[in-house]
Amino acid sequence: MSERSNDLLKGLLVGGLIGTALGILFAPKSGKETREDLTRKADELIVKAKEEYEKALEKSKTAYDASVNNLKDLKALAKEKAAQAGSKVSEIAHHGAEAIGSNKNRLKMAIDAGLEAYREENNRKTV
Repeated sequence: MSERSNDLLKGLLVGGLIGTALGILFAPKSGKETREDLTRKADELIVKAKEEYEKALEKSKTAYDASVNNLKDLKALAKEKAAQAGSKVSEIAHHGAEAIGSNKNRLKMAIDAGLEAYREENNRKTV
């Protein structure tokens, strides 16, 4: 139960008790009538307290359910974003591997061409 509901319940009970006490002081009745009045007021206070408790309980259930639903939505969103990030990382890694492979082949071809030119030049000098 929230602090606000607790304060309301406390105020309701205290107000009821004060009202009952003032009623007894300013309108004295016979002992039997006073006991009946006190019993009736106590029963009314119990009913009101139960009603307020039920209202607060219903509000807390509603808030709890809303929180659970929000958390489920956030969890689903987090999973979706994680999957998107994983997909993007895989894509970037694939492109990186392709670029490295392409540059590796170019480098190998350049080295081979350089070796071939060196051999040709070396063969010309020795001939």
